[in-house]
Amino acid sequence: MPDRQQAVRRPPRRPVASPAGTGYLLLLAGMALVGTYVALSRPLVAVVPVFLLAWLRFAIAAVAMLPWLRRRPGDAPIDAGLQRTLFAQSFFGNFLFSIFMLTGVARTSATAAGLVLSLMPAAVALLSWLVLRERIGARTGAAILLSGIGLALLAGAGASPGGGAPDLLGHLLLVAAVGCESAYVVLGKRLTGQLSARRISALINLVGLVLMTPFGLWQAASFDFSRLGAGDWALLVFYSLSASMFATWLWLSGLARVPAARSGVFTIAMPLAASAVGIVWLGERPGLVHLVAFACAAAAIVLVTRPSHPVDARVAAGGAGGRLD
Repeated sequence: MPDRQQAVRRPPRRPVASPAGTGYLLLLAGMALVGTYVALSRPLVAVVPVFLLAWLRFAIAAVAMLPWLRRRPGDAPIDAGLQRTLFAQSFFGNFLFSIFMLTGVARTSATAAGLVLSLMPAAVALLSWLVLRERIGARTGAAILLSGIGLALLAGAGASPGGGAPDLLGHLLLVAAVGCESAYVVLGKRLTGQLSARRISALINLVGLVLMTPFGLWQAASFDFSRLGAGDWALLVFYSLSASMFATWLWLSGLARVPAARSGVFTIAMPLAASAVGIVWLGERPGLVHLVAFACAAAAIVLVTRPSHPVDARVAAGGAGGRLD
């Protein structure tokens, strides 16, 4: 009887969020933020040259992220192999992605960038299978298919949102940016188990700053900084901190909880957010097809976040084994 009374008086246990569920939210928020700053970079490239803009991004973020460079408990020593991985992730995900993405957005539009970036889920899943040997299950495959359908719908709806002829070179540059970002995602999977997400973010931003400095200084020498108003600087600071600091930390923290092949589907939030900003902020016209594309993306997320059996649930919850701080 006393045991029963104690059991009755015991306060109810609070529900604990699963690691996978938290990871899904972090991935979604990180990619949505990427899509937002990708779209808002278009007004910036209209007034700031591409190399200078990318260099200012890395420089502003480097100052803000100085405390993140310190080694934290549990961080692995940065040996030659880890240095190569950090350099490769920054080279593809920071340096080349910034050049291709900014140049592509300058030649197209936020909506066009959004529809091309919809290739991300399939590219990440394919690279995860090739490089990490991660299995692509039926649900993840169906979600990737839905993401592809969303891409086709957005392509039909927004290839030329401004009313002009589509820019082939601009779209090819955006496709190149997709390839670079996919490599960044998969390489990040190798890093999250050895270094904290904050330190990875700070280190790859620092590498990006070093790589971009010669090109940034070259364009800064002939640029008239008086052309930039207070609004331009505010947008530049938001772009810098979002691109190098917050979005990277959110994505790497989520990636430490979720297998890379499954996490790739959440990159659909990036093109959808870019298209939404283009529609709401930049005045691009939406249509019924955009709503159907959003529905496809929502269905893909439902598929990828509902494991079909307990084994999948354990893989989603603990398969990453990465560092979260």
